[in-house]
Amino acid sequence: MEKEKKGFFSKLVDGLTKTRDNFVSGLDSVFYSFLKIDNDFYEEIEEILIMADVGINTTFAIVEELKTKVKENKIKDPKECRELLIETMKEKMQNKSDTYDFEEKKSIILVIGVNGVGKTTSIGKIAGQLKEKNKKVLLAAGDTFRAAAIEQLTEWANRANVDIIAQKEGSDPAAVIYDAIVAAKSRNVDVLICDTAGRLHNKKNLMEELKKINRIIDREYPEAHRETFVVLDGTTGQNALSQAKEFAKVSDLTGIILTKLDGTAKGGVAIAIQSELNIPVKYIGVGEQIDDLQKFDANDFINALFNKKEG
Repeated sequence: MEKEKKGFFSKLVDGLTKTRDNFVSGLDSVFYSFLKIDNDFYEEIEEILIMADVGINTTFAIVEELKTKVKENKIKDPKECRELLIETMKEKMQNKSDTYDFEEKKSIILVIGVNGVGKTTSIGKIAGQLKEKNKKVLLAAGDTFRAAAIEQLTEWANRANVDIIAQKEGSDPAAVIYDAIVAAKSRNVDVLICDTAGRLHNKKNLMEELKKINRIIDREYPEAHRETFVVLDGTTGQNALSQAKEFAKVSDLTGIILTKLDGTAKGGVAIAIQSELNIPVKYIGVGEQIDDLQKFDANDFINALFNKKEG
């Protein structure tokens, strides 16, 4: 497992190259070119963070904390601010100890997100990882609007060697989830993972359907530990944050899956999402392979971003 984690850290370092080139190199030029810590110094840092999609609110909060630490530690040399900034970012992104409790409880996970973000693929990868931990996993093909989605999830179920509940294209998604809950109970399933339509966050009828699915889960499986993950495409930057806010209006989001971080210079959005929404980033993806989606670790993420080798 340690070898796998080190392997993913290397992929994370590589995957965050575009963000690092866009972001960390800019910060380093500030740390190493300024001769004193003044308002211009802080404004430069703010501008670089905002340009890296860290977000205005999160940027201001990070810089204010940096100012406080500089005063407390009586720091005069701008270069010494680099480690303080890294420390502050890690604090903003730390997950709570109960973030992955669903692995140890009878759980149902609803996975939502717009088309093209890697939702179905993420479900398959998580199912495979849970199966490796000897968990009994069941998938529900609740995205009935696209025949390809049902086929794709079935393929992932086969690859992960887990069962799937599916109906034909055009079926009522809520009926699929209902059948899956009945099956999960009768088969003594540990984790039921439900796919949903790649719903556009501005489509009211699709959001209403999501509410209907939630009502069925509440009614039919109230004893289960509930999770709702929204999958976001890291390449879309602040738009990913906007999507998460929209989904949060109709669903009690408990986690973020952030994909495609290897294809973007906007990896700073991970910091904005975690900080502004107060919803944990639970998984991050930096590639197509099954082990390229891993649990989020704030220390690893920031260390990889700044290309720091130490843990």
